[in-house]
Amino acid sequence: MNHKLDLIRPWIEPRSRVLDLGCGDGALLASLQEQLDVIGYGLEIDPDSISSCLEKGVNVIEQDLNKGLKNFADQSFDTVLMTQTLQALRYPHLVLDEILRIGSKCIVTFPNFGHWRTRAYLNFLGRMPVTKQLAYQWYDTPNIHFFTYDDFEALCKERNINILHREFMAQGVADKALKSVFPNLFTEIAVYHLSR
Repeated sequence: MNHKLDLIRPWIEPRSRVLDLGCGDGALLASLQEQLDVIGYGLEIDPDSISSCLEKGVNVIEQDLNKGLKNFADQSFDTVLMTQTLQALRYPHLVLDEILRIGSKCIVTFPNFGHWRTRAYLNFLGRMPVTKQLAYQWYDTPNIHFFTYDDFEALCKERNINILHREFMAQGVADKALKSVFPNLFTEIAVYHLSR
């Protein structure tokens, strides 16, 4: 999480209004509140995660993102975060539209299903991958949309979403060295800063 925070911190203004969608245990938002003095709110559906948020002093609202964000006014946040949640939504393209309606900018992270290990697992073992980033079996995974960084950029172009910044995260030495040359093969986590 620290590496992700280091990547996105420059994209968030101090003392700005931040909404974290699918905020999990609230650790990212708590760090942003501490380091950048943001006015933050999280949305989460899991009761245990909500309890963790409250323990950390994070304002959290229980809400299912699949039911939309109509309870938020246009441009009510400076930045909307969605880390590792987009692939688990029923209609990610519609949620992206809503995010950019309620926020001036957004930061989205997701696993790149085009990573070479994912491809190799499926190709050579003939089974859906189970990796560090994709730690679930096919029958109990929260990931319902499998897409690559190329797919995401095509969606952004189709929906007139501006890509302000993008960063690619990788673990292995070779992956780190090659991710800038072949990002779709060597990126494990894609991080995007977007606007309209």
